[in-house]
Amino acid sequence: MATNEQPFIIKKVKKAAHGHHGGAWKIAYADFVTAMMAFFLLLWLISMTTPEQKKGLADYFAPPNVSESNSGAGGVMGGMAFTEAGAKIAAESTKDALTAPESSEEGPQLQAKGGLDERGGSSSDAVKASQVNLQSNYNQEFHAAAASIRTAWQANPDITEIADNLKVEATEEGLNIQLLDHDGRPMFPEGSKYPFEATRQAIAMIAPILTKLSSQVRISGHTAAGAIYRNPRYGAWDLSSDRANVVRSILGEFGLSDDHVSSVTGRASSDPLFPNDPYLAGNERVEITVLYKAPPVPPDLKP
Repeated sequence: MATNEQPFIIKKVKKAAHGHHGGAWKIAYADFVTAMMAFFLLLWLISMTTPEQKKGLADYFAPPNVSESNSGAGGVMGGMAFTEAGAKIAAESTKDALTAPESSEEGPQLQAKGGLDERGGSSSDAVKASQVNLQSNYNQEFHAAAASIRTAWQANPDITEIADNLKVEATEEGLNIQLLDHDGRPMFPEGSKYPFEATRQAIAMIAPILTKLSSQVRISGHTAAGAIYRNPRYGAWDLSSDRANVVRSILGEFGLSDDHVSSVTGRASSDPLFPNDPYLAGNERVEITVLYKAPPVPPDLKP
């Protein structure tokens, strides 16, 4: 008997995997995110600027051929200047505020020179104008000296622990440098006129900077109220005076000549830095003040 057998054919289909697309999309996405960040940053900057500032920026990238302002040099800002608050004021207004008005001359007798432009005014105006100019020059020198002192202190790792005890600032009298005591961190041993080594190094670093200034230096010592002294003949007045004199000696050792020193005084607790709490440790200090020097006035000067 014949059998009708047919072979079974099994077909297997292999599905090939998709090829690797690469990482180009990641770069494109990163560029998109960066562009969006720059866009939102631009929007924020635009919202924070005034219309005048926007115009100044626009003029910078597309400067006009003819200046729209007749003040200043007709440059990018059109003769305008930014104040600290961000607003713009005319440079001519600043000049007028600092310049005395010119007075007319009548008759054959000429008026005395005075004011910043040396035209018109009295001799007292001339002295005041000289004081303004001189103090402006000193302000520049004193701010530069203060920056140099802070930089020198920061560069010395040996005085890092007393960094908060060292203060330098410009005041109405001049440049004021303070060596302050803090709770648990004094600048001098208790009852001693000689400073700690870190304090000595901080004082020594001031001397070369003060030597470059032509102004006189005043040194004063101060103590906090309520201190108890073992020797009844040696009290706050003696200690504050001795500490101020030792500071003067250290400054002289590192280059500050005696003709730079105007006075060395001890104030005890009579001039507290914190009047509301004269017992506070911060009242115990030594102050080195670089004074504004008044301009010389001729003795025969008459109004």
